[in-house]
Amino acid sequence: MRLQVEPAESPLHGYLDIPVSKYHVHRALILAALAEGRSRIHGVSTTRQVGWTIDALRALGVGVEENGDEYIVDGCAGRPRLTDYQHAGTDATHGLIDVGSSGTSLYFLVGLASLADRQVTVTGMKYLRNRPIEALLRALLQMGVDLKTLHEDWRLPVQIQPHRPDGGHVEMPGTLSQWLSGVLLLAPFATSDTTVHITGGPLKERTYVELTISMMAHWGLQVDHDADWLTFHVPANQSAQAAEYTVPSDIGASAFGVAAAAIHPSDVLFHGQTVIAGSQTDHPEGHFLDIAREMGVNLFSDPETGLARVVSDGSPLRPIELDCSTVPDLLPVLSAMACFAEGTSRLYNVSHIRLKETDRVAAMTQLNKLGAHLEQGDDELLITGIAQGPGPQAARDRAEEQRS
Repeated sequence: MRLQVEPAESPLHGYLDIPVSKYHVHRALILAALAEGRSRIHGVSTTRQVGWTIDALRALGVGVEENGDEYIVDGCAGRPRLTDYQHAGTDATHGLIDVGSSGTSLYFLVGLASLADRQVTVTGMKYLRNRPIEALLRALLQMGVDLKTLHEDWRLPVQIQPHRPDGGHVEMPGTLSQWLSGVLLLAPFATSDTTVHITGGPLKERTYVELTISMMAHWGLQVDHDADWLTFHVPANQSAQAAEYTVPSDIGASAFGVAAAAIHPSDVLFHGQTVIAGSQTDHPEGHFLDIAREMGVNLFSDPETGLARVVSDGSPLRPIELDCSTVPDLLPVLSAMACFAEGTSRLYNVSHIRLKETDRVAAMTQLNKLGAHLEQGDDELLITGIAQGPGPQAARDRAEEQRS
């Protein structure tokens, strides 16, 4: 596949439709599925990753229907029952659940599959089968989940036997928030209390764990934690209760529009987004709004509509020094923005971002082919901005140099 992008020849003017947050939708669907009764979730996501979660839940006997701009979910009260649902690799009749390309679906559902009435095999697409899940699987084994991988290297597929977890004491690294969230989502349904202790350093991606815990509380599930977010206590034998929930806008999605508007002369309105500061949202990437303004982006609330708006004259941005432990998914867009800053930006605590669907740190050095200046270390990424930013002319110049 070849994608060709032409430079903007005029100021960016108009609006962008911002979708609802996929982070919230994944969690809301799963919690509603575990609840007793009918939940309503206002805000439908069109992302395929959410589609994989819905397919898995339907395979586990959960009723999930779209009704206009809301999901109606008939929960299983913590007792999933495999059906005859078949779709896109999932064959519930034979206990096979395919989570496709969705890491979130995998990390959240592989443990919850132990609550089902019979054996479940969880698999996914080729690249997902290469993602590291050993830390999560070892944590689930400590909880008493009866599982095994069908390969020796702790990769998918994973076979899970029907056995309600025992709970107990669990130790696991805090490298990826989704590992911990997967354990916390299962722990309320264990037969005894669960204590999870984070080992090997501080908890990374804490904002995502905060979101998991707050949304669990919305569905009536209790999780306690200590002040340094290293120990979590979850009482046993809890029951989730049906709830109504409204999904906020996706700051991670709007970030790309904010970036484009910031580096060009522009006047852009963000439909669906009313927040302009991290303190106004529980989105785990809400901090991006504060970072963008720190870099000099003229982001404000439009007085007529109340929506987020960016107005820019295309002036260079300011460089940043940023701890990326809480905003791993924003490293790519922040790297691109830093290319248009006057000076050198440093993004550090990035080693865990190499464990995503690809090594995102190394991937961003591809911008050097467009004339940018990025250097990666083991746990940092340095970006030296250039006056006009990496543009098509820089790419053409470099290509010409390589040909000659």
